[in-house]
Amino acid sequence: MNADKPCDESLRNPFPNGFARYFAATRPAFLTVTLAGSLIGLGTAAASGLDINLAKALVTILFALVAHAGANVINDYFDALNGTDGFNTELLHPYTGGSRFIQNGYLSLAEMRRFGYLLLAAVIPGGLWLTILSGPGLVAIGLAGLLVAWAYSAPPLKLMSRGMGEGAITAGWLLVVLGTDFVQRGEFSLLPLVAGLPFALLVAAILYINQFPDMRADAQAGKRTLVVRLGPRVASRGYVLLVAFAYLWLAGALAGGQLPWAAAIALLPLVFSVNAARQLLAHAMSPQRLVPPIRNTIAAANLSGLLLALGLGAARLLA
Repeated sequence: MNADKPCDESLRNPFPNGFARYFAATRPAFLTVTLAGSLIGLGTAAASGLDINLAKALVTILFALVAHAGANVINDYFDALNGTDGFNTELLHPYTGGSRFIQNGYLSLAEMRRFGYLLLAAVIPGGLWLTILSGPGLVAIGLAGLLVAWAYSAPPLKLMSRGMGEGAITAGWLLVVLGTDFVQRGEFSLLPLVAGLPFALLVAAILYINQFPDMRADAQAGKRTLVVRLGPRVASRGYVLLVAFAYLWLAGALAGGQLPWAAAIALLPLVFSVNAARQLLAHAMSPQRLVPPIRNTIAAANLSGLLLALGLGAARLLA
């Protein structure tokens, strides 16, 4: 495919406004997990007795969302380049198979590439401003986050294609929590890592379950994701282990006193994860029947993150 070949303008009718078209290309509905992760970071700072600087908090959230948007666009670009999305006939849109912007002709390969890297580059000015206000440690967090966003799908690392996508996602959203906390705290702390890990694992579970409908296309394109490597039956049990570890970590942190008891409300979305696990175990071999467990997985990650942030904030008020 020619990266510089212009798209047929007639295919752009769903997005007659350029801003709307580019905004939709970022898959904004999936950016909510980054908002939730940022709120957890603010919650851990508040639970530590810090007064939240609203201006720094808003800038942190904004640029975290931009970084996530850039990673989504870059992922779509490389999945089009390697043929994955083109091969995918079993996608469950809009949950799996990418945004389809390149395949539907809304944006060309070259436009997606430029837009993705522009979004990632746009994070740098905000990050430098926050570094001046918060401390040099934020540079390491920011660079690590950008590296994960790029290496997730881009060669030569292509972490997702090597079965390491879940690890990259877990690290990426841990960095969101850690970075947001650092901006407020001005130093590193263990608390955002303890609080952020179960949430980051639930976000990784979204990626994991999305690999089931995409499995055949991924295998055809040479993407050796965990689901491709394990096969759907074994991989469905891996999903159970992943989400179980997330909730067990959270429960352990509560029982051990690392997190305040108000944060226990973050365990409530367990019902969504249990339903998703049961549905996936029953229908792992039938990709077309996986929309309900995918929805439950997305709900569990978002609600657990938001409730954890709320619980951490409430602990500050109740102290």
